[in-house]
Amino acid sequence: MFITITVKDGKFSSDIRIDSEQKIIKGIEILRASGKLPVGDSPSYFRSEQNERLVSAYKTFNDEGIYGGDILTSIR
Repeated sequence: MFITITVKDGKFSSDIRIDSEQKIIKGIEILRASGKLPVGDSPSYFRSEQNERLVSAYKTFNDEGIYGGDILTSIR
């Protein structure tokens, strides 16, 4: 199933539509490659605004309970 989420990293913010079986880090890599997020180290954790908890970038969106419309903010 595809989901659409917003990813925030510092002053950058971008939407992405991605397969919920992908790892979160893969979505970050796609956004960086397209120039929509800053180049640099990828954060290991994000804060989910829907779930109000930390999620690992190395798990899938499904594993972390991330659904369409969520906003993930990088934790540095």
